[in-house]
Amino acid sequence: MPVFCGEMTLPDRQEIIHILNEIEKILFPSYFGINGLMGITPAEFVEKTLVNIYYQLKSQLKNALSLSKWTGAKKVFDEADLDKICDEFIDELPNLQEMLLKDVTANFEGDPAAMSKSEIVLSYPGFYAIFVYRIAHELYKRKVPFVPRIMTEYAHGKTGIDINPGAEIGEYFFIDHGTGIVIGETTKIGKWVKIYQGVTLGALSPRKGQSLSGVKRHPTVEDNVTIYANTTVLGGETVIGENSVIGGNSFITSSVERNSFVSIKAPELIIRTDD
Repeated sequence: MPVFCGEMTLPDRQEIIHILNEIEKILFPSYFGINGLMGITPAEFVEKTLVNIYYQLKSQLKNALSLSKWTGAKKVFDEADLDKICDEFIDELPNLQEMLLKDVTANFEGDPAAMSKSEIVLSYPGFYAIFVYRIAHELYKRKVPFVPRIMTEYAHGKTGIDINPGAEIGEYFFIDHGTGIVIGETTKIGKWVKIYQGVTLGALSPRKGQSLSGVKRHPTVEDNVTIYANTTVLGGETVIGENSVIGGNSFITSSVERNSFVSIKAPELIIRTDD
């Protein structure tokens, strides 16, 4: 049900989550769409589900546009673009599926604990966060307000992984473990990148607030980079060069050349016994 505030109609968070669930059925029908067949053919199931996604999404886009008029939100689409955005989004689903299958491959090849690709799709929080991000990013690119962030914040709450929908993330992306990861809005990530829990790809200084909107303020991570746990990389001019490995607990505010290995000096351990 839509939520009303005076003459303003708010996006419905539960409906947006339902849209994500419906998209999951389309992109991974063998895992999430089986119960939806209910005596109909797979082709009929796909058609029915796509129609539902289209009209549910259009309804939430209308709500987002209504709210944006009241709040003065930036990067807002025109009302005439509603059908165009929904059409383009539905047309993009096969490409999203292909991209996500590459992410599954990266997860499987990068994690020796993975028993199968099915385990990744069904249970890995990192993969779920990537799935939601890639859906939200398509709407973000089309200047849809509110809805993309509602999607990624839902994934954030569910997985502990915070990916802004504005980030640009290439193919074969792998998040290992994942809890506590933060990826900022203007982050750019290349192909075959692997990051571990607690990694922050953030802004160097957000104190100027809205004056920094639209400015590249988060780092760039090039192809084939691995960033280990609890590392912080800050700044829009910071580039982690391709084929580099960043050791855990590093704090980086300047660029790293390609083919580098970055580590911090091991702390001194003091071990006492009762003897």
